Amino acid sequence: MKNTETIHKEMMDAISNEYQKSEGSFLFDATKPAAIQLEKVYSEVDEVKEKLNIDNLKGDELEMRVYQRTGIERKLATRATDFVEVIGQKASMINVGDKVAADTIFYSAIESAILNDEGKATVLVECDLEGSAGNVPVGAIKLLPVTLSGIVSVVNHVPFTNGYDAESDEDLLKRYYEKILTPATSNNKYHYRNWAKEVVGVGDAKVFPLWDGPNTVKVVIVDANMQPATQELIEKVQEHIDPGGTGLGDGQSSLGAFCTVVSATTKAIDISFTATLAQGYTKELASQNVNKKVTDYLKEIAFEQGVISYGRIGYEILESEGIIDYENLIVNGSTSNISVTEEEIAILGGVTID
Repeated sequence: MKNTETIHKEMMDAISNEYQKSEGSFLFDATKPAAIQLEKVYSEVDEVKEKLNIDNLKGDELEMRVYQRTGIERKLATRATDFVEVIGQKASMINVGDKVAADTIFYSAIESAILNDEGKATVLVECDLEGSAGNVPVGAIKLLPVTLSGIVSVVNHVPFTNGYDAESDEDLLKRYYEKILTPATSNNKYHYRNWAKEVVGVGDAKVFPLWDGPNTVKVVIVDANMQPATQELIEKVQEHIDPGGTGLGDGQSSLGAFCTVVSATTKAIDISFTATLAQGYTKELASQNVNKKVTDYLKEIAFEQGVISYGRIGYEILESEGIIDYENLIVNGSTSNISVTEEEIAILGGVTID
């Protein structure tokens, strides 16, 4: 981009030397403000040029360009929703909007219920926050932030897994390129993959044509957190592509194409090693940090690579806070890479620091 000095010099050079052009002269001072403003114009023009490349767009601008060119819309965040068991006095009432919590994450009842003769009721609750923040393991929801008459305790007997963050710019751009670079036409396999990924909550999908004979298609999906899909998500994708797997053409797929949607199966990755810990770190805390780093790695390669790298796991251990060094790394009982099948995703099983 041209700066003020360059622009002003070009302006001065364009004026005949028969006129006084030295600094402080009338022409010099009269043209300098124009040069300053032209620098701003050049800057704006360069910014516009940058935006001609979709890779340089972010946020709403990216969303609008993708929609205008392909009709693809950004997938919005969802709230984690599932059932909790409420325990207390018989005939006590849970009302819509009553709160339960997992530490600092609050959930609201979205239905009313009366505790039965055993003093129990199963209630559907929804996280107050959008996105994956509401995904918690079994037993995490155990607090009553506000006293509820006749209610003693609450607990979730199932993990909450269906809270999904809004689609990132990176993932939206990836879907855009998949749409324009893969010829999704006439119910080919790219079409099925695109259809599956249109559903909110789907992170990725693989398509297996003729998996059970002529005119059959299997679509294997993972959720937006790169974890196995819930039954609810599987049913949503099935309904979108081929309701009931009947091949009647009631969904996106054509008449006579029988589609079956399933979740990817999991392959647990268990790791153990001996570690030299940094001062102030316990094995438990270091293990939590390793868990996060390795989990992020497994999400990164889910459905894209068929091998879990033994060396990469070692690298992630060294990158974890609290770990100075390690030795004797064992991954699933060996010191070799771990293979995963086309229909599997690897998830971290356990981390053991000896």
